[in-house]
Amino acid sequence: MLAITNKKTHFVYYIKQIKTMNVLSLFNGMNTGRQALENVGIKVKKYYSSEIKPYAIELTQHHFSDTIQVGDVTKWKDWDIDWKTIDLVLSGSPCQDLSAAGKRAGINGSRSSLFFVFIDILEHIKLLNPKVLFLQENVGSAAKLDVGIMSRALGVYPVRINSSLVTAQLRDRYYWTNIRTKQTMFDLVTDIPQPKDRGIMFKDIITSGKVERIKSTALLEGYILKNTYADETSVEAQKYLKSRDNIGMCPIVYVDTDKHCCLKTWNGDNSSQEYLKHRNETTGMLTLIQESGIVRTVNKVEMCRLQGFPDDYCDILTTAKAGSLLGDGWTLPIIEHIFKYITI
Repeated sequence: MLAITNKKTHFVYYIKQIKTMNVLSLFNGMNTGRQALENVGIKVKKYYSSEIKPYAIELTQHHFSDTIQVGDVTKWKDWDIDWKTIDLVLSGSPCQDLSAAGKRAGINGSRSSLFFVFIDILEHIKLLNPKVLFLQENVGSAAKLDVGIMSRALGVYPVRINSSLVTAQLRDRYYWTNIRTKQTMFDLVTDIPQPKDRGIMFKDIITSGKVERIKSTALLEGYILKNTYADETSVEAQKYLKSRDNIGMCPIVYVDTDKHCCLKTWNGDNSSQEYLKHRNETTGMLTLIQESGIVRTVNKVEMCRLQGFPDDYCDILTTAKAGSLLGDGWTLPIIEHIFKYITI
């Protein structure tokens, strides 16, 4: 066994020394899979990334310049990949049609149906390398019917893990993987144990101000992109933030705000004071930080911490772009936890 210490978190991972892996990451986003492999000491020979957001690709290449970008996942048959050499396939297929924050079109919706492209790719690789490992992630609010469809397609049922165990963020997610499984009376199920609760609270990760015990909801990408103010302390900005709170635009999980609500892709930029306070007080769907009588949303450093990344991980991006990727991405310590069970 090899003991690996994450210098940033000081957690020690014990893994078997393994061969170098070739990895294919679909819907790669901000490259959390690659960073997690690096953090637990698993060496990567080739890392293929399928991603179309320019700023996601920019961040990936900034941290791992050897990443091979292959483009649009729907054009996978044109990719120049030696498929039989792929050891691990990662997929975070779009959740917008599955999430309670979306329109609930289901797994056959225009975006979430890309899951079946992942299945086609995985089945193609299995024909050439039956021992290929995989990890698929999606939202905990997905309907049971859709979870069942995905589970039957993958041949394994998921484990459900909330990121609140390892970060200050409530982020309920399903994870399907064959990295470690067990056979029950009826089904094969993912056998990844729950990570130990690190007891990280929202108040522990803010850079300034204070947080109260309020109800919180997801941070959303559209929220970032649509609500940018040069001066969020302005009367206009404050009024808007409070008014948005009244509308209930971000319906997620209502929780005690010692934990921050799930980061979503609408997060990143700031909105008005009236809107923020209004949503906070009337619907509990937005976590606010009070500072000198002014409310604000989480900043870039705080968003990185909510997903378990180093403070400076998204420094090359604007707050809006960082929020988009962090809100749409994986929680780094959760993926590290799963990968520590890789034993090939």
